[in-house]
Amino acid sequence: MKIDFHTHGKLTKHVPFSEDYMAYLFGEAKTAGLDAICLTEHFNTIGFGEVYAYIRDHYQKVGDFYRAPSGVLIIPGMEMDIDEGGHTLVLGDMSAIIKFNESLAPYKEKGHFLSLEQVVSEVKARNFIFGAAHPFRKGGNLPELIPIFPDAFDFFDLNGKDMHGIGETNFQQIKDLGEKYHKPIVAGSDTHQSFQYGCIYNVFQSEITTFDALRSAIAKGDYNIVISNDLPLKVSAATCIKKSLKAVHALGGNYVDILLKR
Repeated sequence: MKIDFHTHGKLTKHVPFSEDYMAYLFGEAKTAGLDAICLTEHFNTIGFGEVYAYIRDHYQKVGDFYRAPSGVLIIPGMEMDIDEGGHTLVLGDMSAIIKFNESLAPYKEKGHFLSLEQVVSEVKARNFIFGAAHPFRKGGNLPELIPIFPDAFDFFDLNGKDMHGIGETNFQQIKDLGEKYHKPIVAGSDTHQSFQYGCIYNVFQSEITTFDALRSAIAKGDYNIVISNDLPLKVSAATCIKKSLKAVHALGGNYVDILLKR
């Protein structure tokens, strides 16, 4: 079972939610060979509730997850900024994710983000699976925070975007961090655009449809990480297309119509 642990369903967090764009992405995820994706939309994206309510109300529920029309399973999650600098990944029950996001309304602007200690407290209370997103990305301080909260995270994110931007150095840094704190590493593309699917993913040995099974498989290391030889091309192409579509939107055009050739 091929799973990407870090994906987005919107072009950027500043554009309105588009059902058509999200459906397009989920179709491309399946075409790229993925069986499941963790939808870790930014916690302060415009229309966060719309995105997740749409999936909850229109997609077939399979265990704890949701099957998109393309066949790919959607694992509910969220990407959260922390006050100290850096991002985290939260995976859990759809209703719990929606309620948690609603409770974060006062803390979605820079200068008002929750601290890592506060986020950890909230995450543990809700029994979410918790990850450190792209720990070594510029502007973040997770490497300095992890020693203070060594038991906070369930996994560290080996990120496709950083594998392109930082390269093998990033892989070694994440590997060393995981070994030092005895934490598993899982791979996520960090895509907002279709070409990036498949640049990096995890191959689990069994079918997983519940969070208990997912947590157990991560902890046991019951998976392998695959890094595509085309990772640089995939990430570069996605970055280029994303910039172009953002420009279309900024100029008042319909980037979804252009992308879907309507």
